[in-house]
Amino acid sequence: MKPAIRYILFFSIMLAALVFFVPEVHAQGCSQCKMVPMSDQQGGGTAAKGINKAILYMMALPYIILFLLFRKQLLGLYRQFRAKQKG
Repeated sequence: MKPAIRYILFFSIMLAALVFFVPEVHAQGCSQCKMVPMSDQQGGGTAAKGINKAILYMMALPYIILFLLFRKQLLGLYRQFRAKQKG
């Protein structure tokens, strides 16, 4: 496997691990998104359990789709950039 592809693959896996496996670190949310589930949870509701993860998934999904659609162009730009740095 080429080093550039290995680097991109490693970076993608690490980013996915941070987003999907440690949602408490990144799931801060706006004040309304935080206030409504907290008040629901204090009242005995269960809406707060998954709302932060849902926000993260909705935020990350467009970037994943764009990467999948334009991966050839992105890899081509990356290869051109690396070639200019070396040469």
